[in-house]
Amino acid sequence: MIYRDFQDLKLSALGMGAMRLPVVDGDDARIDEAAAFEMVDLAMKSGVNYYDTAWGYHNGNSELVMGKALARYPRESFYLATKFPGYDLSNMPKVQEIFEKQLEKCQVEYFDFYLFHNVCEMNIDAYLDPQYGIYEYLLEQKKNGRIRHLGFSAHGDYQVIQRFLDAYGKDMEFCQLQLNYLDWEFQNAKQKVELLDQWNIPVWVMEPLRGGKLASLAPEYEEKLKALRPEEGIPAWAFRYLQSLPSVKVILSGMSNRQQMEENIQTFAEDKPLNAKELETIHSIADSMVKKIVLPCTACHYCTSHCPQGLDIPGLLALYNEHCFTQGGFIAPMALSAIPAEKQPSACIGCRSCEAVCPQGIKISEAMADFTAKPGD
Repeated sequence: MIYRDFQDLKLSALGMGAMRLPVVDGDDARIDEAAAFEMVDLAMKSGVNYYDTAWGYHNGNSELVMGKALARYPRESFYLATKFPGYDLSNMPKVQEIFEKQLEKCQVEYFDFYLFHNVCEMNIDAYLDPQYGIYEYLLEQKKNGRIRHLGFSAHGDYQVIQRFLDAYGKDMEFCQLQLNYLDWEFQNAKQKVELLDQWNIPVWVMEPLRGGKLASLAPEYEEKLKALRPEEGIPAWAFRYLQSLPSVKVILSGMSNRQQMEENIQTFAEDKPLNAKELETIHSIADSMVKKIVLPCTACHYCTSHCPQGLDIPGLLALYNEHCFTQGGFIAPMALSAIPAEKQPSACIGCRSCEAVCPQGIKISEAMADFTAKPGD
């Protein structure tokens, strides 16, 4: 296992993200605890020492399951991270209540790493609003040893991150960014990293495979990569790319099964950053892919818990993208035909509750309306 120095710690370069744990019967709220425990055991055995969860993952059950799984190990043998759920504005007055509940759910007396979750356009004003006292409360918990390292995650644009840093940057020790070779230019990740470099704030990576979209590529792209490194799997390219960025300390991967974890552990057995030609090739592939992307959904599922209709929004958006990519075709209409009428895109009532919590800023209601009109046209 590769390790990175962070202050006086040695963190595994691969961190286990607990947003996409194995589930029962496709129900995101029902984590397969036995399978999750097995994955944690494999991670611990293989030298992974960083575990990332959050209040809202798996409808609130991720913290519970990770707490149970890690409680079987000595507290000093792992680093646990969770976050204040500011992606939901109704949580802003509840920082103390939520923090205490998180400690209870995770069965710990302190968090090694704690983050302001999802700093973005829709919550930056609230995060900076002194009436909620979030910043002051978290600093107090750090002073009391209940938070060892304080940071933030961000899906917002450059200006949002800059505002947050101008207010709180002096106390931020790390930043979790959506970072991969697709988003280096597409979501302006390059400039965000450069901004963090100016503040001497290291980067933790989320969505290294962009919600699984970089786990496999179109045949013409895969051929180019295989010609350069025949022994390297396609998902490994995303990780090797990130190993090439000196600002990156921890790369979080939301692994859903043992096989994914085994492959990632093998990748992180050694440092093999990309050379100049390989970087040029991967950026060229990314540029080509971006031109084909319709909606940048990463299947984080924040939207689903806010949908009064109970729609599987990430699944519907995936079908929508497929339909748009192929300019029609049979795949999306065929898949839609198996979905009950009350769960179809046409069931969207346009309330936009989902849009208020979407880290990507997707206009979901417009996509649902467009999707309703497309199939069969």
